[in-house]
Amino acid sequence: MFRRAFWFTAGAAAGVWATTKVNRKLKQLTPESLAAQAADKAVETGHRLKEFALDVRAGMLQREAELGEALGIEAPVDDPALPAPRRAAALDSPRDGARPPYTDKHSYNRNEDH
Repeated sequence: MFRRAFWFTAGAAAGVWATTKVNRKLKQLTPESLAAQAADKAVETGHRLKEFALDVRAGMLQREAELGEALGIEAPVDDPALPAPRRAAALDSPRDGARPPYTDKHSYNRNEDH
């Protein structure tokens, strides 16, 4: 009699445990939960990338300082006396209002190339 009660209780406990595990796993696999997990992973990846970029920047500045010392260059990177970086000439707008050669009198038509 006690043996049957023991096995009945053990079976009931195993059933409750298995049901609880399955329900937890099903809740983890709902679309809302999967979206939240993906968002958490994306945020975590963003933080890691930001830390990596900051480490790279710090290493770059350290290496630039080392090279500056080795070459005897003492000018800081953000020196206001230095000119600003230039854009590519193709991106600059013409200063005198001139148009590119292909927009002069006649428009350029590829079908008339013969």
